[in-house]
Amino acid sequence: MRPDCLNPLFAEIESLDGVGPKLKKPLERLGLSRVRDVLYHLPERFVTRRVVADLDDGQVGENVVVALTVVEHRAPFNPGRGPYRVMAQDAKGNICALTYFGRASYTAKKQLPVGETRWVAGRLDQYDQTLQIVHPDHVAEKSDEAMGKMVEPIYRLAEGLTQPRIASFVEQSLARIPDLPEWIDAGTLSRENWPAWGSALASAHAGDDAKAKDRLAYDELFANALALMLVRQSNKARKGQSLQGDGSLRDKLQLPFPLTGAQTRSIAEITGDMAQASPMLRLLQGDVGAGKTVVALEAMLAAVEAGAQAAMLAPTELLARQHFETLRAMAKPTGVEIALLTGRDKGRARESILMGLIDGSIDMVIGTHAIFQDTVSYKNLGLVVIDEQHRFGVSQRLLLTQKGKVTPHTLAMTATPIPRTLTLAQYGEMEVSRLDEMPPGRQAIDTRVLPLGRLDEIAEAVGRHVSGGQQAYWVCPMVRGTESETEDLAAAEARYASLKNRFGDDVVLVHGQLAPEMKDAAMARFASGDARVLVATTVIEVGVDVPNATLMVIEQAERFGLAQLHQLRGRVGRGSEKSTCLLLRGNELSETGKRRLELMKNSQDGFELAEEDLALRGGGELLGTRQSGEEGFSIASLEQVTRLLPVAHDDAKLLVESQSGLDNATRGEAARMVLYLLERDWGVQTLRGG
Repeated sequence: MRPDCLNPLFAEIESLDGVGPKLKKPLERLGLSRVRDVLYHLPERFVTRRVVADLDDGQVGENVVVALTVVEHRAPFNPGRGPYRVMAQDAKGNICALTYFGRASYTAKKQLPVGETRWVAGRLDQYDQTLQIVHPDHVAEKSDEAMGKMVEPIYRLAEGLTQPRIASFVEQSLARIPDLPEWIDAGTLSRENWPAWGSALASAHAGDDAKAKDRLAYDELFANALALMLVRQSNKARKGQSLQGDGSLRDKLQLPFPLTGAQTRSIAEITGDMAQASPMLRLLQGDVGAGKTVVALEAMLAAVEAGAQAAMLAPTELLARQHFETLRAMAKPTGVEIALLTGRDKGRARESILMGLIDGSIDMVIGTHAIFQDTVSYKNLGLVVIDEQHRFGVSQRLLLTQKGKVTPHTLAMTATPIPRTLTLAQYGEMEVSRLDEMPPGRQAIDTRVLPLGRLDEIAEAVGRHVSGGQQAYWVCPMVRGTESETEDLAAAEARYASLKNRFGDDVVLVHGQLAPEMKDAAMARFASGDARVLVATTVIEVGVDVPNATLMVIEQAERFGLAQLHQLRGRVGRGSEKSTCLLLRGNELSETGKRRLELMKNSQDGFELAEEDLALRGGGELLGTRQSGEEGFSIASLEQVTRLLPVAHDDAKLLVESQSGLDNATRGEAARMVLYLLERDWGVQTLRGG
């Protein structure tokens, strides 16, 4: 249960003065439905103003506070068309126009009576030869009212909300902050010179306070690390089953290639975990083409050898079918019974699979979420393999493991090499195995950077490629152009139309806004070889395996992150033929864009590229590889994650080891508090009495 002292923070947002049904919707669009959400809706930036004695003292473009006396009101010639101007003068007689558009003119008439002096805060600009302030931020009768606005937070808004409204809600929310026990280790707090939690929140809303922001980011990282560790600790204490295979099925495998050292090491780590009584929680990270599927098959066969069943969960039906075909072909010599179960299966076929899982005649099942529905039961589910590309959160990963009579072993797989820091942030409850070697015989992909201006030549090259019997991908960064996008922005639909005009029905289109059945049909045509060119947005980034596709064209490649480019490139080079990846760049390249494309040209190592990607993206951007589960960070920036997470992780580890499940009254109570406050309560739920 959430501690009572946090209840005021989890009160509905309507409990704040001024929030009615009309404002509730725009607030919800910002993700603000409770008082706590308002507290963590931190300013995007701050406006700093300077008091000037007169307009001569101010600079054009500067935010100022100045006393002005109203001279006259000038309405536009046609009411409602053009600006409404209030002419005012400073102490020296310099004239300034206070300019209003639309309905704001009603406010101007009320706030600025002729002959009265007002303190005006706003940005000083120039129009023709006249100084002006467009839509003043504040108009005050007394100087002390204006002086309170010298540093002002600017919040992200939704339509229907204003800065003063949000500021009022923040002020009310700050007044409700309870006195909470300190959860940060005293040594860390003193070394970093961080303020207490409540003070940090107040400071972060009041000004650009780096210490306060770091403190709040650290809280989020600490809560996340602590929750993941509690899950890991709880998992070790849970009852699992020791699965020790005798090798009888694995010895029958006839793989066309020897295993790499990384595969052999990972298989040993996984089977070692499975032999323990406590349930395995392990992440298998493998670069594109590093052979994760073989490792997963070895683990699944080890489970079957030990008398248990194995299940593999894939994010899409297309990928589930692909895994099913691949695993069935590889496992054929072993004679194990493998089934495919998706939401599309109905009637007798479905009943037959469900019966086979209950009576144990089916050893392995591959499928989508359908394999974990309430209607699906297993005789003895011993191993769950999750193809992690569908980006589950921790609590969902835990739910999937509740299908066995005892907790099954769990192996999660990801094809995206993740920098070590981010692995810790997203999979801290798991042990990690890395496939950092490529199988022998896998050819490097010839990667070239070309200007967009050579589109016609490239389309001709695609034509030659296709007429030679091979297939090609053509990836665009956007689905369709909107008014806000520049004209040169390639839209997948426009590119599809032009290529279809050239190649006819050999071209198919796939993007995220297509109905699932249309997307599946287009993918199926391409996978079967019926279509030769697949035009797509990044939906094909993961999970498409077409060995006959040997050309990848990525338009406006500078718009993609390194990790994403590497994933896309990995769609080719899957067969025995030489493959090529063409990165088409726009005319105006930033230094980061140049560096990105240079790295892509020179490196095929996904782990190296992931680390470089993290360094290039820098501090301004939120966690780019964020999951759609709960581990997304809303407070900590990418720069803060890389800088503060190692400290937060060590502090959380020390706490869990020294407090054995947070039983200690003082520190344990404080730690539980931060887990609830930052909504990592799935960590608390693993504790006895939760």
